[in-house]
Amino acid sequence: MTSSQEENAQGPILPEIAEILPEAYEARVKRPGVVNAWAYKEFHDAVVATGRKNLIMAGVTTDVCLIFPAIDAATEGFAVQAVMDASGSPSDLSEEFSRQRMHDAGVVLTATNTLMAEIAQDWSTPTGQQLIGLLFTDVFPALGAEIA
Repeated sequence: MTSSQEENAQGPILPEIAEILPEAYEARVKRPGVVNAWAYKEFHDAVVATGRKNLIMAGVTTDVCLIFPAIDAATEGFAVQAVMDASGSPSDLSEEFSRQRMHDAGVVLTATNTLMAEIAQDWSTPTGQQLIGLLFTDVFPALGAEIA
């Protein structure tokens, strides 16, 4: 997890994220303003140190926060999934171009519900039950109300 200039216009990471992932929030890499998080050595090294080669990425904005680190990580050989409904751009045109550039660079574009189903693989497992609970209470609460 990383942030850029929390004390300036970008502001701090959403407090809900700090509540849900307190350890990751405390360990976040605070960038001094470097746009491409992947180009910031401390963040890059922290990701590499995990030993993981599959990355799930999102950003406040698709066209600034997400595009550059996603493309650079994919170029470096990481399997990157960009969660498109967890990011956005100020214009449709900017969003379209960002998605196309990421796709062309080998980044897999996905959505929250698709990613959760892919991780779960089987809703009847304990992990699947946790994920489907999140899906219906946090991601699509109206759908959960219809099922209940």
